[in-house]
Amino acid sequence: MAAERRARRLLSTSSFWLCCLLLLERRASGAAAARSGSPPQSPGSSIRTFTPFYFLVEPVDTLSIRGSSGILNCSAYSEPSPKIEWKKDGTFLNLVSDDRRQLLPDGSLFISNVVHSKHNKPDEGYYQCVATVESLGTIVSRTAKLTVAGLPRFSSQPEPSSVYVGNSAILNCEVNADLVPFVRWEHNRQPLLLDDRLNKLPSGTLVISNATEGDGGLYRCIVESGGPPKYSDEVELKVLPDPDVTSNLVFLKQPSSLVRVIGQSAVLPCVASGLPTPTIRWMKNEEALDTESSERLVLLAGGSLEISDVTEDDAGTYFCIADNGNETIEAQAELTVQAQPEFLKQPTNIYAHESMDIVFECEVTGKPTPTVKWVKNGDMVIPSDYFKIVKEHNLQVLGLVKSDEGFYQCIAENDVGNAQAGAQLIILEHDVAIPTLPPTSLTSATTDHLAPATTGPLPSAPRDVVASLVSTRFIKLTWRTPASDPHGDNVTYSVFYTKEGIARERVENTSRPGEMQVTIQNLMPATVYIFRVMAQNKHGSGESSAPLRVETQPEVQLPGPAPNIRAYATSPTSITVTWETPLSGNGEIQNYKLYYMEKGTDKEQDVDVSSHSHTINGLKKYTEYSFRVVAYNKHGPGVSTQDVAVRTFSDVPSAAPQNLSLEVRNSKSIVIHWQPPPLATQNGQITGYKVRYRKASRKSDVTETLVTGTQLSQLIEGLDRGTEYNFRVAALTINGTGPATDWLSAETFESDLDETRVPEVPSSLHVRPLVTSIVVSWTPPENQNIVVRGYAIGYGIGSPHAQTIKVDYKQRYYTIENLDPSSHYVITLKAFNNVGEGIPLYESAVTRPHTVPDPTPMMPPVGVQASILSHDTIRITWADNSLPKHQKITDSRYYTVRWKTNIPANTKYKNANATTLSYLVTGLKPNTLYEFSVMVTKGRRSSTWSMTAHGTTFELVPTSPPKDVTVVSKEGKPRTIIVNWQPPSEANGKITGYIIYYSTDVNAEIHDWVIEPVVGNRLTHQIQELTLDTPYYFKIQARNSKGMGPMSEAVQFRTPKASGSAGKGSRLPDLGSDYKPPMSDSNMLLVIIVSVGVITIVVVVIIAVFCTRRTTSHQKKKRAACKSVNGSHKYKGNSKDVKPPDLWIHHERLELKPIDKSPDPNPIMTDTPIPRNSQDITPVDNSMDSNIHQRRNSYRGHESEDSMSTLAGRRGMRPKMMMPFDSQPPQQSVRNTPSTDTMPASSSQTCCTDHQDPEGATSSSYLASSQEEDSGQSLPTAHVRPSHPLKSFAVPAIPPPGPPTYDPALPSTPLLSQQALNHHIHSVKTASIGTLGRSRPPMPVVVPSAPEVQETTRMLEDSESSYEPDELTKEMAHLEGLMKDLNAITTA
Repeated sequence: MAAERRARRLLSTSSFWLCCLLLLERRASGAAAARSGSPPQSPGSSIRTFTPFYFLVEPVDTLSIRGSSGILNCSAYSEPSPKIEWKKDGTFLNLVSDDRRQLLPDGSLFISNVVHSKHNKPDEGYYQCVATVESLGTIVSRTAKLTVAGLPRFSSQPEPSSVYVGNSAILNCEVNADLVPFVRWEHNRQPLLLDDRLNKLPSGTLVISNATEGDGGLYRCIVESGGPPKYSDEVELKVLPDPDVTSNLVFLKQPSSLVRVIGQSAVLPCVASGLPTPTIRWMKNEEALDTESSERLVLLAGGSLEISDVTEDDAGTYFCIADNGNETIEAQAELTVQAQPEFLKQPTNIYAHESMDIVFECEVTGKPTPTVKWVKNGDMVIPSDYFKIVKEHNLQVLGLVKSDEGFYQCIAENDVGNAQAGAQLIILEHDVAIPTLPPTSLTSATTDHLAPATTGPLPSAPRDVVASLVSTRFIKLTWRTPASDPHGDNVTYSVFYTKEGIARERVENTSRPGEMQVTIQNLMPATVYIFRVMAQNKHGSGESSAPLRVETQPEVQLPGPAPNIRAYATSPTSITVTWETPLSGNGEIQNYKLYYMEKGTDKEQDVDVSSHSHTINGLKKYTEYSFRVVAYNKHGPGVSTQDVAVRTFSDVPSAAPQNLSLEVRNSKSIVIHWQPPPLATQNGQITGYKVRYRKASRKSDVTETLVTGTQLSQLIEGLDRGTEYNFRVAALTINGTGPATDWLSAETFESDLDETRVPEVPSSLHVRPLVTSIVVSWTPPENQNIVVRGYAIGYGIGSPHAQTIKVDYKQRYYTIENLDPSSHYVITLKAFNNVGEGIPLYESAVTRPHTVPDPTPMMPPVGVQASILSHDTIRITWADNSLPKHQKITDSRYYTVRWKTNIPANTKYKNANATTLSYLVTGLKPNTLYEFSVMVTKGRRSSTWSMTAHGTTFELVPTSPPKDVTVVSKEGKPRTIIVNWQPPSEANGKITGYIIYYSTDVNAEIHDWVIEPVVGNRLTHQIQELTLDTPYYFKIQARNSKGMGPMSEAVQFRTPKASGSAGKGSRLPDLGSDYKPPMSDSNMLLVIIVSVGVITIVVVVIIAVFCTRRTTSHQKKKRAACKSVNGSHKYKGNSKDVKPPDLWIHHERLELKPIDKSPDPNPIMTDTPIPRNSQDITPVDNSMDSNIHQRRNSYRGHESEDSMSTLAGRRGMRPKMMMPFDSQPPQQSVRNTPSTDTMPASSSQTCCTDHQDPEGATSSSYLASSQEEDSGQSLPTAHVRPSHPLKSFAVPAIPPPGPPTYDPALPSTPLLSQQALNHHIHSVKTASIGTLGRSRPPMPVVVPSAPEVQETTRMLEDSESSYEPDELTKEMAHLEGLMKDLNAITTA
């Protein structure tokens, strides 16, 4: 008894001093953490600066080849260095265990072997780089598309053909657009070299122009895209001699409409064939293109047009005209030029205080017009009452709170691409002044220091806060000074206000010290607001006043229109507008807004004016403008005036006349033709033209002729025969003469023209159809020696002889009026003179359909709401302001609902029509955010789209299995395999867990397969201790909050053969209790089982005898305390992050040993988590439950035996129940050290043996033997909080001689809930799985019951109070004596 008492005293004293050491260590660690962190900042002493955080390199769209490597570049700058992650199609990639994708040191994503097939495209998609700094925030890069070139397929192949010498030929070889760069041609099985005659079009087609005899032979095209080359059909091209006869002119290849991005190249193909050989020329918007002098326009082989470095000015309609002298044909194509989004103004960093309002500005341009969305710390900002999109692109945040701090990014995207720009928001404390923004060159180390606030009394709350004036959109508050400062000369005030029921507050400060009133503007009518006022003095902010509840009034009358508005021009570029004060209005006029707009445009501009007149400068000359005025009072804008129109003064023309041309009439006269200057440059009414001409040989002798009115031609007579003359023309207004054209030359004939025969055919005829008219234009016959007196135009529906019109020989165009819409007309043109009519030229045209101008639009629906009904159904409801109050539809209007999701970014809208004020949208994807908008149509009138509503569909069980399931053997460990997979394509929600099934028999019933649960954020798992040289089959099943999805197809894997005897550290697999060994080893196994049983019984008896001696009343209190400890240990929900003791008493060697504080391994590599609480641990059936009751203390010992899972040992396991997983990822890891892993398992046997089953003593031996057998594994035990630092002792295993052999590179589950040594334990629920034959427990501790929480707490308090200082000393001395006695016995 004395020895026992001394042992107890020694134990108590050790506990006391260890508690002191732990307290000191915690304080020291806290001080160290404070030293290592940022220095403390007293209020107002310094200001945090903006941290440079941006992308140095962002990913771009990439084309990759199947089987090759690909890289998406990304690099971000920040101090400290950011963590780089990647998203694919909006989902984060797990790159830790991905053997094909890896993260490069600079943050780029490298794909070593691109996988791409018809049904499996895991690498193709949209990628986004995400950079995160823990203490700072997150930014996202632009989205880049990775395209994988598909398998070579020919959409068209070359065909045998023939070509005449000197003519053109084409050989088709059209493949996928992404494979065109890999196409090449062979001629007679030799590579074909391209030159000016031989060209490959962007589609892959080969063009041969000006064919020679050497071009004949066999041709084929080859596609080489990384794999084996793909050959087309081999065809023969025959080159025929010139037959010396004419043939019809036909297009072999016509241009097609193109869409190109600024900076790209555009090729408009055009190849024609005929005899004589045709020539190709190009026109753009009816203007001839000069391909010879232009650097960007190149005429390729055959006549195709290449435009390099495309700009916006290149957009338009291009005409390819083929002419061989006998006939002319033309084809046209539209070139559309698009531009990627570019920022005209980027967001800037902002300092602010809580309750303030801020605006991030963002201005973008692009074609098509980009859409803008905002992202905060990587998450999209959803517009609401306090996050608003203003002025189309700017983000306004009202009533700032601390959580609004972070990085905001403006992301602009259109069909061409996307771009991002960001800024940082820092929210300062209220007693820190907002500094002037520092220059961008300042580094993160720069800070602005402010004088700290002085200490002293703070003001009390302002008194008598009242709303002295309440209007519809503003409230005026007044108050009295605080009681603590009755004068209040140096006190300023802040008014905080918010809508009733809203948590965000906004703030308005008084403009000067001592002011005790403030007006809150921009409120909503008939709305309740809560106000409070706070005073500040030089020492800081004081108490807040009591909340004041005020409701604004309904809307009131606004100012009427300003009378007598007049506008008059004062110069060619300025107009003055005057008006008078409105006669009606409610309140004093504060200012005016003057709106003006150029006639014919829809872009209205405005300017604020405080007086009754204003002059607008910088207007266009001789241009009509409209003006209107709106008066503002304190309630807002009033009624607008009627528009008044006025034109600016005229000026001299600023451009020369256009299209100057000369027509030689005969040997003594020349006719000059021209067009007026462009309308925008006339600057007034054209009153006439000045024509100047001179002989080319006598440039100083200039003759001038004045042409009055609107005449656009002039006949110059009396010229010399066979003489060259120069001509130029200038336009006139009442203000003077404008600039003249360049000199144009023409030579008179040597003799007069012939009129003994009819004129030849006109050289060209062009028609341009309109709705009820056709514009006909032509050029005269090429033979200018025959007199032409005029032209005869015939036209009619189907026949050109219905009507005939004759025009003068000088005319070159004519408009045929009064035609029928959508009708086919045939037109002829003949030149005639006194002898007769010449050969006609034919053309046909179809007039355009009749269109009616668009009616005025309707008002869009309002109050659009999305109500989620199920995983694929959302009900959309709205209101229509154009309906009566009861919202009853009595006419034929209908509504169009459109919806889309933002992933991927280029998703198209879907539409549906409805005749009621609601619509049920079905067929949606589960767990997907959709945006909805509605428009109304009535007859031919339609509204614009309404404001969007958003809704996310509910989750659904996964409808597809996990994909890309692979099984590989772990290097160096042939009995350990690693299973990798990718999430299901149709996850239909957040994946919360996976279940791996495996078996050696693929045809076995599914309940006979072994299962391994894995948490949902992992895509890899390792299974250990499999049988060598054995085929295994693996299936994986995914789960979300709605249930389990389908299983994947079985994947076979054969474990490697044995490579000799087991080396050092190897051990036999745990064969399980139901494994039957071969008959030859049965005797050996029997001897081992009997020996272990005898040793166990002896140990149990010794411990039982030793523990029965402890019968004092003091020990009974400790027994109650131990019950509480054991009870808390049984419930995993009570495990906390506790600091373990630094010393252990090793019962086998009876000496104090220091704890092995090995560092925590990578927390990402944890095994399958243990259950969170006892409710998660549910027995399968009654027999299993009773088995656990009988073996509750020996349970941990069996766990050690089962520390490696083998197929034989797990054969009897059947999945009897669902396996719940947390739908949310673990928020924090529970601290895990060797002491917390091993201490609770043994503490229940050490201090509570008096009332435990004898079998409980076997736990210690099993525990020790298990750890000796496999030093790489640790015991999965529950985490408990001991009632005293030294009150719970364990019997740990003998420390291993070297470092653990367990490789934490990948997650491993030797047991269903096995926990690796020192790993962080995530609080994630796992399943309780029943087993047959022997238990393979999924949880460390299973007990039938446990005390209530209050009872456990009371026991802990009792146990703590049972040790007094004197008793601790006695117990320690008693324990020392006991140790000496036992050492003496051992030595003997």
